[in-house]
Amino acid sequence: MDNRDISSFESDQVDLKGILSRYLKYWYVFAITIALCVAGAYVYLLYATPQYYISSTMMLKSEKSDPSSFDLTGFTGLDVLQTNKHVEDEIQVLKANSIMERTLEELSLYTTYFVEDEVKLVEIYGEDLPVRVMVSKLEESAYSNPVTIHVKNPSSYELEDADGSLTTHKFGQEVKRPYGTFTVIMGAAASNPDAPKDIQVKFNNLVNLAIVYSGSLEIGPVNKEASVLRISLVDPVPEKGKDIINKLIEVYNKEDEEEKNLIASNAIEFIDERLKLLTAELTDVEKNVEKYKQKNEVTDIGTQAQMYLEKANDYNRQISNWDIQIDVLQSIEKYLSNKQTQDELVPSTLNIQDATLLGLIAKFNELQLERQRMLRTTQPGNPIVQGMNDQLANLRVNILENLRNIKNSLVITRNQLQSNYAQFESRVQKVPSIERDLLEINRQQGTKEQLYLYLLQKREESALSLVATVSNSRVIDAATADKHPVLPKTNLVYVLAVLLGLGLPFAGIYLKDALNDKIQELRDVEYATSTPVLGEITYKKTRSALVVTQDSRTTVAEQFRQIRANLQFAFIGKENKVILVTSSMSGEGKSFFSLNLGASLVLTGKRVVVLGFDLRKPTLTQKLDLPNDEGITNYLVSDSVTMGDIIKPSGVMQDLFVIGSGPTPLNPAELMLLPKVGKLIGELKEAFDHIIIDTSPVGQVADALALAPYINSSIYLVKNNYTYKKQIKIVDDIYKNQKFKHAMIVVNGAKIEAGYGYGYGYKETASPKRTRSPKVEV
Repeated sequence: MDNRDISSFESDQVDLKGILSRYLKYWYVFAITIALCVAGAYVYLLYATPQYYISSTMMLKSEKSDPSSFDLTGFTGLDVLQTNKHVEDEIQVLKANSIMERTLEELSLYTTYFVEDEVKLVEIYGEDLPVRVMVSKLEESAYSNPVTIHVKNPSSYELEDADGSLTTHKFGQEVKRPYGTFTVIMGAAASNPDAPKDIQVKFNNLVNLAIVYSGSLEIGPVNKEASVLRISLVDPVPEKGKDIINKLIEVYNKEDEEEKNLIASNAIEFIDERLKLLTAELTDVEKNVEKYKQKNEVTDIGTQAQMYLEKANDYNRQISNWDIQIDVLQSIEKYLSNKQTQDELVPSTLNIQDATLLGLIAKFNELQLERQRMLRTTQPGNPIVQGMNDQLANLRVNILENLRNIKNSLVITRNQLQSNYAQFESRVQKVPSIERDLLEINRQQGTKEQLYLYLLQKREESALSLVATVSNSRVIDAATADKHPVLPKTNLVYVLAVLLGLGLPFAGIYLKDALNDKIQELRDVEYATSTPVLGEITYKKTRSALVVTQDSRTTVAEQFRQIRANLQFAFIGKENKVILVTSSMSGEGKSFFSLNLGASLVLTGKRVVVLGFDLRKPTLTQKLDLPNDEGITNYLVSDSVTMGDIIKPSGVMQDLFVIGSGPTPLNPAELMLLPKVGKLIGELKEAFDHIIIDTSPVGQVADALALAPYINSSIYLVKNNYTYKKQIKIVDDIYKNQKFKHAMIVVNGAKIEAGYGYGYGYKETASPKRTRSPKVEV
């Protein structure tokens, strides 16, 4: 590590210590704020309502994995009975507001009950209720107007409305108020002598309450591969939360079973209607056969065309199969075209195996079920329902078009079969016409019998599925609540309170410093300019203008000695007789500094003269109680006044002399440009070891710049909590552009900080901040 790295490291350490010291001096503010925040956290925890975590697990079952379900894998004809459950879909179903609203309704959570604790209202539920309110009807105004029930005795109570009015009623008596109708009955805890007597009752809007609970409900799989869901809820009343979750699962299973039963019932209804029609048609056919045989006295069919008939029969069977399918399609087409069944589910496509048609019917039934579910909670005129109606109408048109296309295809195939059949029929022309007619009748009868038997089988399948309906989920763990509340988290609240107690004063102090546009400490100066800092002077109220004497051991006196040492160190082997003292504005202590710097130099055996070159606002002689009737102004404007005429002893220290400014001139800037200024300083350099020039503030007037050619060094005073930060740019400009020779800064009005420092070994102990020795380019 080179010297630059060491210097940078030490500088960072000093900055860190300075930053810490800036905030540590307000330690009492931090202590008070932390105490207040911790007290606030305690009060918050005292009034906060504990929240408990309630959870349950359930498994979604598939039809194949459910051992309790009937084996219906062979009954594939009624595709509307087949379901496909997806975990994500079922999560959305469980979180639906409609299911939660039904859950709350079945739990009769129209009311919430509160009793007063020592500091807050506490909700009670279930076995802890001394009374229960059975709601018959509620108006909108009831939701914002809680009532209070005052139990007087086991048979009566007082009802206090939101406006404070009191009425007496008996338990079990129906109460009719403008906001609703309800009945108050005794609760499970009524027999408990310690049960509360004053209960506040809040009426709930189940729609809004369902939205709240649905939003707070957390549902998700226990892992990515499993179909087991964890349902959780955070609620202030554990028993209430458990009831809600358990009832939610129950309602979910109930709606699933209702949906399956609805599908099966519609299928059975459709099949029954078709069976009635087929029964009548079969009866007619059988009667026709009987009449035909009686009329033609037919008892047996000859064997003449046996070989021809075998092939014809084969085509006949194929034609029968296609006729069945065409008849089924016509039945479904008629069912869809019937206006009375437009709001019902489309039945099975029976034995027609067409993927497009199956998809359209499945989508139609799914949308029809969603519409019926929506109509439970909304009006038919709802825009969403109307939109579903439009979609159903479009699907119905598509299904009908698909049915017609399939039917046309089947008709073409049947016609081809009939054509083949006609070829063999021509070979049996010799067969009596009676036999041909009888064969035709038997073919019609067989077609209808096959269709009848098929539908009868499907009806039994539908009835079996209706009886064997089971839920698609199984509860693994019923809802349980944690013994300890999850909110509020006590340790976290206290930690946040401490952090807030630290952060608020920190932010306040930082903001205060950021908004303060005045110099507060040495660091502010060092950040703003690269001008060397000669030292700091501690602020101290004193009546005497001179604090540096032979016997003085105060902090301020030692600081002046330190500045003197730094000044001598900076000019080792160099001449530094003429020292100019200036600042940004008046009031920064130029005259005070000039006199005491001069006194510190006198203590080293030097002869020093202090010049009051602030011709506009002279203060130098006033601080020493000396007259200012004759001074520099007189010397510059009169040739008869000599240097000896204006030099005056300070009266406070031997070898310390002063020259006042004299009367205030009209043109001070022009006077300071006269050659006699240089002559005066030249004569003084021969008579004194050091000349200290107390000038006007260079930040307000340019008078001091006229003295730049005659000086060896310059000291720029800044005062803590007085000099503006932006004024540091003045001395920075002077230093960078070398408007004054060897410019240096002295910070006046520094604050005393405890520690090892200038006060060591003396009567007055104080320790100012360390100053760095200036690096002066000579």
